[in-house]
Amino acid sequence: MKLFEITIKPALSFATPLKGDTLFGHFCWQAAYDPGLLNGGLEKWISLYRSKPYAVFSTAFPKFFDNSKCWYALRKPNLPLSAYISEHDVNKSDAIKKRKKAKKKKWMKVHENLLIDMQNTEYFTDMELPVFSHKQASMEIKKTMDDVGTSGFCLPFVQPHNTINRLTSTTGEGPFAPYSVNACSYYPETELAVFCLIDEEATDIDRICTGLERIGMFGFGKDASIGSGKFQLGDRTEIDVPTMKDADACLTLAPSVPGAGEFREGFFTPFTRFGKHGDVLAKSMNPFKNPIIMADEGAVFVADSPDVFRKPYMGTAISDLSKAQPQSVHQGYAPYLPLKIGELP
Repeated sequence: MKLFEITIKPALSFATPLKGDTLFGHFCWQAAYDPGLLNGGLEKWISLYRSKPYAVFSTAFPKFFDNSKCWYALRKPNLPLSAYISEHDVNKSDAIKKRKKAKKKKWMKVHENLLIDMQNTEYFTDMELPVFSHKQASMEIKKTMDDVGTSGFCLPFVQPHNTINRLTSTTGEGPFAPYSVNACSYYPETELAVFCLIDEEATDIDRICTGLERIGMFGFGKDASIGSGKFQLGDRTEIDVPTMKDADACLTLAPSVPGAGEFREGFFTPFTRFGKHGDVLAKSMNPFKNPIIMADEGAVFVADSPDVFRKPYMGTAISDLSKAQPQSVHQGYAPYLPLKIGELP
């Protein structure tokens, strides 16, 4: 498989996070309506998905430039805090302060070669990311954001909804009661990077980008019908699949479900996906899928054997999750970065 970095430029707010498994589901709908996106059509590649995924999408991560050189803000490896701080010769009060400070740093700086050196990596908090966005923003955006102010890279807000009762011309009770949906808006002129592994027997980067462009045009995820989730594509670049000679663990770039027997230890934040069908199946008798417990991006899985690193992705496919469409599958795979963690403190 070949690895590509695809730049996404958010245009409006998002009510659904740009996670890899959801991007995969959206692309499947594009392939269902346009068989030309996959050689042989979607049904062929869905039937092969358990052993031969045609594409594996990462979650979208912030992308920045420093002296014209690109770098990414990826999720910090979900390791115990002892892996990031040393408490030797430190009193208890200072140790607690160090742990609190390390816990707030959720992002790490990764250069464009995607190689990670745990000993020489910079870590950032949510509040520090907008500083980098501000540096590379246009003068007009800098002035606007200086006047408005910001408290984070992705600003949460509440999107109100209501349904009008046509008999009374007002809202009311039951289905006409007003409600709200949580959403977020990215810092202006933000660029996000999605890493995509592609099996060129099935498709190519141009057709993958065609599908993503259509998703961005019509909207991604929840509330797309009222304008949420719209984005444009920037550059797409083929990059080398990162390798590390003495790697002993995988750092995941998307929510995943590890395969049985592949890893001897894992460090992750559980993420429950309450899936729902989109498009025409959204209005079926039962549009909901079975819940899936996944390991969120930033998970670290310690390999049980070097054979794990022979594939550029980890995890497994998930099936048997829908009564409305039994052949449905979910991306339990994730691109990963090789990591050397050794013996943890």
